[in-house]
Amino acid sequence: MLNFTVGPVQIGESVLNIGSEQVPYFRTPEFSAVMRENENLMLEFTDALKTSRAVFLTGSGTAAMEAAVINALTEKDKVLIINGGSFGQRFTDICKIHNIPFDEIKLPYGSALTKEILSEYESAYYSAMLINLHETSTGVLYDINLVKDFCAKKDMFLIVDAISCFLAEDISVSRDGIDVLLTGSQKALACPPGVSVLVLSEKAVKRVFETPQKCMYLDLKSALINGERGQTPFTPAVSILLQINQRLKEIKANGGVKTEIEKVKSLAEYFREKIKPFPFKNFSNAPSNAVTALKTDGVSAHGIFTVLKDEYGIWVCPNGGELKETVFRVGHIGNLTFNDYDTLINALYDMKKRGLING
Repeated sequence: MLNFTVGPVQIGESVLNIGSEQVPYFRTPEFSAVMRENENLMLEFTDALKTSRAVFLTGSGTAAMEAAVINALTEKDKVLIINGGSFGQRFTDICKIHNIPFDEIKLPYGSALTKEILSEYESAYYSAMLINLHETSTGVLYDINLVKDFCAKKDMFLIVDAISCFLAEDISVSRDGIDVLLTGSQKALACPPGVSVLVLSEKAVKRVFETPQKCMYLDLKSALINGERGQTPFTPAVSILLQINQRLKEIKANGGVKTEIEKVKSLAEYFREKIKPFPFKNFSNAPSNAVTALKTDGVSAHGIFTVLKDEYGIWVCPNGGELKETVFRVGHIGNLTFNDYDTLINALYDMKKRGLING
C-alpha cells in the first residue's frame, strides 16, 4: 500500500527495521542514553530554551492533549479554545470532563482564525488558550503570530497541539511564546503510532509541579522526575522510542528541521499543481504544508477513498461526520516522493477515465 494519510504515515526502511527487532529491556544505562538524546533533539527541533523539558508518553496524541490540560490547568483557570474541527472539539470535550472553565471560538469548517475574530475576546479575562495549530480534520493552519500576540498581550498560558504540523511548518517554542507543545510519533516523525511528546517551557514545568495530581498514568510530574534519569515512570513503547531516536538522528544528519520542512512543502506544492485539472477545490482557506483537504464536486469523497484503497492499493485520508461525502485529504508528511504523487495522480486520471470522477 502507498500511504498518503496524515497518520500513521509512510515509514522509511531504517525505522521499519527497528520495529522488527527484539524489544530490549529498558531499565538500562543504554536506554537512558537514548531517551536523553531524544529529549535533547526534541528541544533542539522545537527551538526550545535549555530550561525547557520534553516528555514522552505512551499514548496517542489525545493522551498528550489530556495530559496537558490536567497537569497545567485547574478549575480556577478560564480557557479560550479555538474550535474549528474535530480536534478543536476534542479540547472542549477534555475540558468538560475535567471541569475546566472555558469559552470556545467556533469557526466554520475550513475557515482561518482572523484578528477580527480574536478582537471580540480581548476585553474578557482568560488565563490560557488551547489551540490545534493545524486543524487536521479540515487542513486549516492557524496563524501562530496572531495567536502569540493575543496571548502575550493578555499574559495567557499557551498550549499548542502541533501534532500534525511539527516538522511541516516553522514552529518555535521560544519565539512563538508556546508553553506546551504537543506532537505524536505517527505524523511527520514517521514512526508507528503509540508515543506522544510534550515540550514544556520553564514556566510550564513550574506550573506542572504546582498543579495538584489528577491522574497516575498521565502525571507529568512523575514523567519529568523520571526523565531526569532518562527513564519513564511505567513501561513505555520501547521499540517506538528507539524508532523515534533513529528518525530524529536521520533528520539532523539530513540537514535538520529546515530541510525537512522544505521537503514537505515541496511535496505539497507539487501535488497541488498536479491536482488542478480535477474537479476538486481546496477546502481550507489557510492550508498547511502537512495536508491538502479537497472538496469534491458531484462525487462521493468517501467513494474516492474506497476505490483508491481497494482497487489501486493507495490510502488517502477520509473524513467523517458531515464532511464524509464531500471532503478527502492527501497528506505530505512521511517517507514520500514526487514519484509517489505521480502514482496517485495517475490513479485519479484512471478513475476519471472510468467515469468514477466527473469533470
